[in-house]
Amino acid sequence: MSLETKNLAGWLAFLERAEIPVLSRTAAELERLRANDALLTARNVANVVTDDPLMTVKLLRFLQTHKHRAQQHELIDVKQALLMLGLDAFLRDLPAVPLAEELVEAYEGVPFRLLHTAERARRAAAYAFDWALRLHDLHPEEVQISALLAHASEMLMWCFEPQGMLDVRQLQRGDPTLRSSEAQRRVLGFPLIALQHELAVQWRLPELLVTLMDPAQARNSRVRNVMLAVNLARHSADGWHDAALPDDFQQIAELLHMDAHRVVALVTAETTA
Repeated sequence: MSLETKNLAGWLAFLERAEIPVLSRTAAELERLRANDALLTARNVANVVTDDPLMTVKLLRFLQTHKHRAQQHELIDVKQALLMLGLDAFLRDLPAVPLAEELVEAYEGVPFRLLHTAERARRAAAYAFDWALRLHDLHPEEVQISALLAHASEMLMWCFEPQGMLDVRQLQRGDPTLRSSEAQRRVLGFPLIALQHELAVQWRLPELLVTLMDPAQARNSRVRNVMLAVNLARHSADGWHDAALPDDFQQIAELLHMDAHRVVALVTAETTA
């Protein structure tokens, strides 16, 4: 895919045809489970899938585009999705290829950035799930997966346009005041949040994902949960010294109805765990 087009529609068409890659650790773990019938359970496979935002969106996209007539509800719980699909069908129809790291191994630093983004997504998902439980959300797994998939477009672009993503980082290093969305617009032609929203619609992912990614729904407590979890994971990705963290802690405290100092203790303890 060439950056010369700088066209969101072009990227959507490309990604529609592309095989979604997965992390090499995911492929290795699934192979380990496949080799041992005692370990090959829906719970164990779901844990592996939800450790990888790419594999998660690969599974959900497949299910939504191969929806059975008897399916009345959207599937966003990965364990339920696997039970409906069947483990044999999952392993057969959704092979863990291509490997994301192999796609970008020629670009210095990109494998690290890709894995760093995946770890940030896992942390955001863990925060969102914990907060959903504290807020007595009836479907905390939906919030968890939405926070995980909020990083999907970024990871896909690292896989398929690594040089462009490196250029975005270089542009921001040259101007620390430049917002990420503007840097992405200048280099890629569009902000990643726009790609994220369109992919959720085009791939017919559950409607809840579209709602949770819509900034216009920012007052919704579930949307705030996801947005704050994503922000916290991003701002704390390199340590607890980012200037934006105090505002994050205050907003999380308002969401959870607790003191900001308690929020700091809570999230730092969760990260250590």
